[in-house]
Amino acid sequence: MSPRVSLALEAGSLTLPDAPILVMHPRADADLSALPQDRVTIVQPFFPDHAVWSARGYRCAPGLAGRFGAAIVFLPRAKAQARAMLADAAAAVDGLVIVDGAKTDGVDSILKDLRKRAEVSAPISKAHGKIFWFVPPPEGFADWVAPPTQVDGFQTAPGVFSADGIDPASALLAGVLPAKLGRRVADLGAGWGYLSAQVLTCASVERLHVVEADHVALDCARANIPDPRAEFHWADATTWRPDEPVDAVVMNPPFHTNRAADAGLGQAFVAAAAQMLTPSGTLWMVANRHLPYETALRELFREGDELAGDGRFKLFRASRPTRARR
Repeated sequence: MSPRVSLALEAGSLTLPDAPILVMHPRADADLSALPQDRVTIVQPFFPDHAVWSARGYRCAPGLAGRFGAAIVFLPRAKAQARAMLADAAAAVDGLVIVDGAKTDGVDSILKDLRKRAEVSAPISKAHGKIFWFVPPPEGFADWVAPPTQVDGFQTAPGVFSADGIDPASALLAGVLPAKLGRRVADLGAGWGYLSAQVLTCASVERLHVVEADHVALDCARANIPDPRAEFHWADATTWRPDEPVDAVVMNPPFHTNRAADAGLGQAFVAAAAQMLTPSGTLWMVANRHLPYETALRELFREGDELAGDGRFKLFRASRPTRARR
């Protein structure tokens, strides 16, 4: 558990009701052992964390449903998403909403905003963050619910990657994709579906796997891609495998684990692509200039070259994977 939550419970300043408890967006490394597991429901739309909590025996869902006696909200960094989560929590509880966040997540700004709307407890500061709680006012926080946004005709949502515009790296990759990609294609880490939509302009594509770990982003992709050739998978792209090898993989892989830069994540995407491609299949990939993917590409593919990118991003085409598909 966050040290702030455990501190508040152990000090007696925070008391949880004998009722169902909602926990929103805890990361996999959070310690919830002080909570009564049989009364906890975790809402976690990020598949890898969701899978960890489910494996630990927690009741876990990608979205919110039901009523609760209290809610613990772990703040995300995106303020619009944080407000929307608090609005959802306030509407779902009959008691306290407990807010836990780091300074880097904007907890001070959220605290300031909440004090204008509700009677908020004195915050407890610990480990570069704060925890506090409040009883939602009768009027609730309907004005904090974030409606879907539109980006060049595509639906996005607060907190998803590139929510405010088409990611320039993805646009760069889309510009070099060939007219024929093959019959079966996978988009790993598809987000809200921009690259997938571009792939489906290729007449050769008969089946497209849209693979995304963020359930909210995947729901946006479903709305953005009303094409029967698209199949949607809420999954960890580094471990997901198709039911048959694909002819091409396209990807703009993430390179952060939580908030820490992690080149190993993108390298795991490269390895996953190599495992799911046909022996003559091709990977099309874009990455930030500073990320070290060249060694993995050389080790996992027999052929490859760097295409013309720009000052910020580099483009790769790699084919004929060396590793047998598992």
